[in-house]
Amino acid sequence: MRKNISNLREESLNYHSQFPSGKIQITPTKKYNSQRDLSLAYSPGVAEPCKEIARSSIEVYKYTSKGNLVAVITNGSAVLGLGDIGALASKPVMEGKALLFKIFSGIDVFDIEIDESDPEKFIETVKAIAPTFGGINLEDIKAPEAFEIERRLKKELNIPVMHDDQHGTAIISGAALINAITYVDKKIYDIKMVINGAGAAAISCARTYKQLGVKPENILMFDSKGLLHISRKDLNKEKKEFSVNTYPIKKLEQAIHNVDVFIGLSVGGVLTPNMLKSMAKNPIVFAMANPDPEINYNLAIKVRPDVIMATGRSDFPNQVNNVLGFPYIFRGALDVHANVINDEMKLAAVHAIASLAKEPVPEQVNIVYNKKNLSFGKEYIIPKPFDNRLITRVAPAVAKAAMDSGVAKNPILDWKIYKEKLLDRMGYESKMLRMIQNRARTNPKKVVFCNGEEYDILKSVQILHEEGIISLPIVLGNEDRIKHLIHENNLDVELKIIDPEKEENQVECFAKILWKRRNRKGLTLYDSKIRMRTNDHFGAMMVDQGKADAVITGYSRSFSLSLRPMLEVIGKDNFVHKTAGMMILLTKRGPLFLADTAVIPDPTSEELARIALMASHVVKGFDIEPRIAMLSFQNFSSNSKTSYKVSQTVAFLHKKYPNLIVDGEIQPDFALNEFLLSKKFPFSKLVKKRANIFIFPNLESGNLTYKFIRGLGEVQTIGPIMLGMRKPAHVMQMQSSIEEIVNLATLSVIDAQIRQN
Repeated sequence: MRKNISNLREESLNYHSQFPSGKIQITPTKKYNSQRDLSLAYSPGVAEPCKEIARSSIEVYKYTSKGNLVAVITNGSAVLGLGDIGALASKPVMEGKALLFKIFSGIDVFDIEIDESDPEKFIETVKAIAPTFGGINLEDIKAPEAFEIERRLKKELNIPVMHDDQHGTAIISGAALINAITYVDKKIYDIKMVINGAGAAAISCARTYKQLGVKPENILMFDSKGLLHISRKDLNKEKKEFSVNTYPIKKLEQAIHNVDVFIGLSVGGVLTPNMLKSMAKNPIVFAMANPDPEINYNLAIKVRPDVIMATGRSDFPNQVNNVLGFPYIFRGALDVHANVINDEMKLAAVHAIASLAKEPVPEQVNIVYNKKNLSFGKEYIIPKPFDNRLITRVAPAVAKAAMDSGVAKNPILDWKIYKEKLLDRMGYESKMLRMIQNRARTNPKKVVFCNGEEYDILKSVQILHEEGIISLPIVLGNEDRIKHLIHENNLDVELKIIDPEKEENQVECFAKILWKRRNRKGLTLYDSKIRMRTNDHFGAMMVDQGKADAVITGYSRSFSLSLRPMLEVIGKDNFVHKTAGMMILLTKRGPLFLADTAVIPDPTSEELARIALMASHVVKGFDIEPRIAMLSFQNFSSNSKTSYKVSQTVAFLHKKYPNLIVDGEIQPDFALNEFLLSKKFPFSKLVKKRANIFIFPNLESGNLTYKFIRGLGEVQTIGPIMLGMRKPAHVMQMQSSIEEIVNLATLSVIDAQIRQN
């Protein structure tokens, strides 16, 4: 365990220190390449928007980034899990919060760490910088000061202010509470509740539960000294709000007897099995202490099979995760230029989140969480963080509540257009990758890496194993050299090393299998043995014979040389004429799929159609609608050999698969530009259906395009994914980066999962 902790520390420090340091940066949003651009961006052109804003302050939202800019502000006095570490040391946490804002809702963030413990001075500092921002997210400020700071700033500023530590947990757990009570068929105004913990989050949770209908007299709240009772003289104003006038119960085990709901915002292990047994029928337990809940999930459901459990952990059902709320709450508030985040908006978020959990779950969410059919019930009372629908449910609900309660300065007129804009704001490139990785983790596989004597392979294997993406890493190569490489680079990696040169019995067995398959193609048993001593042939045969689930090769040899053993041993699928290769580009507009970039030099019209159909099948596996552009150097003009071939392909696909969204022959710039396409070729099937699959007319054009994009280094790539192989076998590009190796191996795991199912 100590070794793993040490390795995590090293990995984390390396992650944060890689150039550029930190996790966020500022990127220009306007052109700046010419002197004309610069004269508009700054002097003298910038004077014009300044004058417009001076005439009418509301124009600041039109001419600046204020409307999409939030400040994440702290003094570092109560950093989760670390305590009062101060402003400077809290900066990595605030940058992390900024990252979540960006990737989940498209909101830009400046993290601001204020070195000030005096609440009055802190408030004045925030007020002084507030004109820069469209909203303020207070973070990790200790109670009770946090209550006063938020109250004052909400009152004295005209932009949304929210202390997420207080309200985030309240909103998400409030949604879970509504659904849990509905599921067990109880009435919220009848339930009795015990809350263990009386910090900022607990107080906010209790207030939210009251607003949802829980009676104040039915709430018993405990802090570290016991029940909040009116006889106590040590209670601050917030705790007094929840002090009771009943007979003073000294211990938690007394209070919890026959109670319907237990809310834990305290410390791990405080709720014992006997306490849980004493609760009412169908008890609801939200054990939200992290990393150790007030009672272990598995223990709780064993003691009380009728319990509905939620925790703060992602490895158990019903995770109370603030990321379900704050990105979308601020998104809705910013989009209507709200001057406050009021109770109506927070409750709208509660009900939107609760309602979403009752809707049918998209297949992609089921796949990501390795569930056959997620549906509303004991193990699904709140949505999953990777549910793409959250932004189009929660943000509009918050925006509408702001409008209905009279705090919106920029009301939304067309909700359909608004929801489309919300999706356009998303950071698709990172979200797609997270979904792929999360899906792979649900059912990790045994992956064999043929290039085991390379540092980048071993480092990738370490990452994949630590992330839980592969269950058993197998590397092929000389054992002494691999162990020396691990020791020399201080790698903390658990793996199985196999040297085919020393596996005589296995080589003999594998060689006979290969010889029987290929002896009528000129292969002798002697040649089979020679081939089986090579890493690529041996690794491919491991997958062929079920000793591994997927094989990855190609790092140190050309693609064609690495592919040949895969085809000789594993071969193409029964219904496939030829295999092909497809690259995934993770772009800001969503994933783009490029094929064939790896295998067939000059595909025929029939082969192009097969490539398009194989690519379409893979894309559907990601729960993405395939929209195919058949590329050519001409637009809808078949007066050359290449364009004629493409036009024949399109004609065949239109006739044979009329529901498939495919068109061509078309140039890439038109396929990528909806406006250009609709203006010039309004008859195209791709008008208003932005292409996401691009089929190249030959290998040369596809491979050059991909290599050019990869060389720019501005777009993350995955692949090539082999299309049409009988079993999961993938060939990486020579000298692929660690990131590229990890991504391809992750997809190979998903490939194995799909085939298994």
